[in-house]
Amino acid sequence: MMKTGLTAPDATPDFDTARFRDVLGRFCSGITIVTASLDGRPTGLTCQSFMSLSLDPPLVAFAVTVTSKSYPTIREAGRFAVNILAEDQAELATAFARSGGDKFTGVGWRREVTGAPLLDGTVGHVECDLVEEYPIGDHLLAVGRVVAPAGHPDAAPLLFFRGSFGALSAGAQQS
Repeated sequence: MMKTGLTAPDATPDFDTARFRDVLGRFCSGITIVTASLDGRPTGLTCQSFMSLSLDPPLVAFAVTVTSKSYPTIREAGRFAVNILAEDQAELATAFARSGGDKFTGVGWRREVTGAPLLDGTVGHVECDLVEEYPIGDHLLAVGRVVAPAGHPDAAPLLFFRGSFGALSAGAQQS
């Protein structure tokens, strides 16, 4: 039976958030940059909390902190792209993780189906329509319906593990 409207109990006062963060940092994740364009102005943010939700219909989701300065523009645009970063794009991930400034200066990109910026040199991307948003703790979970996916099979992904960027070893990549 599906339960909805559940509320998590408050954390106990002695909960060790540093240990929690350390343990979760041991989970290797990919790195993405979520982009959108509103009134011709591009915006974007670095995101490691990205996932596939459903094949039918094709849905993905990402989590963003409620204090994000970039996400309100993505929400207002109503369409976005998730750019899956390649192993040589750690500097790009760092630049888009910063708040403020023109993150697109010197960055190659183009527009296709949704008008959201598609960054050059990525492993792939999915262009989406924003269909749902859920407040969860100190984050928002944004759900998008994929309207255009594209992959670049020769690129290896950028990974994040224990607070650092990394790449797959040559022996771990498969065709």
